[in-house]
Amino acid sequence: MIGVDLGVSDWIEIDQSMVDTFATTTRDRQWIHVDVERAKRDSPYHAPIAHGYLTLSLVPAMNEQLQITPAGVDVVINYGLDKLRFLSPVKVGSRVRMHSKLISLEAKAPGQHLMKTLNTMEIDGEAKPAFVAETLMLLVDAG
Repeated sequence: MIGVDLGVSDWIEIDQSMVDTFATTTRDRQWIHVDVERAKRDSPYHAPIAHGYLTLSLVPAMNEQLQITPAGVDVVINYGLDKLRFLSPVKVGSRVRMHSKLISLEAKAPGQHLMKTLNTMEIDGEAKPAFVAETLMLLVDAG
C-alpha cells in the first residue's frame, strides 16, 4: 500500500474564535493573528491569518476522520515530523482539508510500527496548499 492515497478529509473552516483560542493557549498573540482591524489594514494578506501550527494541529483529527489506522492497532502515538513546509497563509474564514498518502510502514519493535504519511493541507479556492508535511505515527498493536 506504499504510495496509496489514504483519502481526503472534510473541510474545516478556520474562524477567528479558533485562532484566538489557539493564540491564548500558545501565548502567541502576534497582531497578524488576533488584531482583526490591524491585519485588514496593515498585513500583506489584508486579513488575519491562522498560525501555521494551528493548521498543523488539525492533522490528527483529520487522520482520525480518514480512518487511516490499520486494524489491530490499539494506540497511535505522535512520533514527530520528517519534513514540514508552510507554503501559503490561511486567512481567517478560509476552509482547509487534508490529503493523506502512505509513504512507509516499518517495524520498530515487536507489536510496534512506524507509519509515515505525506499530508497536504489544501486551502479552498487557493492554488498552493497551506503546508506539506511528512508526519510520523507510532502504531502499537492491541494485545
